[in-house]
Amino acid sequence: MALSTVVSLDRTAAMIFDTDGVITDTARVHAAAWKRVFDAFLRDRATRSGERFRPFDTGEDYLLHVDGKPRADGVRDFLLSRGITPDPDVVTALAARKDASFLAEIRRHGVTPFPSTVALVEELRRRGVRTAAVSASRNCAEVLRAAKVAHLFDVRVDGVDAARLRLAGKPDPALFLQAARRLGVTPAEAAVVEDSLAGVRAGARGRFGLVVGVDRQRRQGVALRASGAGLVVTDLAEIQLDGRRSEPLAPHL
Repeated sequence: MALSTVVSLDRTAAMIFDTDGVITDTARVHAAAWKRVFDAFLRDRATRSGERFRPFDTGEDYLLHVDGKPRADGVRDFLLSRGITPDPDVVTALAARKDASFLAEIRRHGVTPFPSTVALVEELRRRGVRTAAVSASRNCAEVLRAAKVAHLFDVRVDGVDAARLRLAGKPDPALFLQAARRLGVTPAEAAVVEDSLAGVRAGARGRFGLVVGVDRQRRQGVALRASGAGLVVTDLAEIQLDGRRSEPLAPHL
């Protein structure tokens, strides 16, 4: 894992950032919300069936089955990992409870952006590189506004767009490809920055010019590389930019 990584702007006209865990420190809030919802479900199921209660793990379970995916997909994949057939009504109910729990948390405590991400995005814009924020969540706009960083991104593609345009969730690259189209660049001209395995796979499948994996917890660097990350960093402060595209871009309002 490199201490610093040079990204050439001669080959990178735009950079597309995942939101939760890359732009904002909300991945842990998502993980905690999932744990509250899944643990209540699993505890009730264990009580009724006599099975042993095995709680949701905010490390392994979250990273392998839920992180970066649309809520319903995350519910289905986690239940399947426990050998539970996903009933559509149960999937819908658990997804709704998780959403309510997450929103209550961010409205109570606010949202914090990662300073190194903000610094990188500001420097990219000073060098004429266009930027996008992407998320599978329908709450992306509220998260970016709460973090006071919405103005730093020319484009936002989120769960609302996915539902409206019928875009498949990660690891399908549809969200990232839509962002590239709105930015006016080809995938080969854009870099994707992701912290989830599903998101890195999406960037690789979309044939983006560069896929950066962010491994803040130093848990899954090997897995991120195996999933298609060309670079893996523990923090975006490690990235060094080389070159300039054009004049500085005005803030997006």
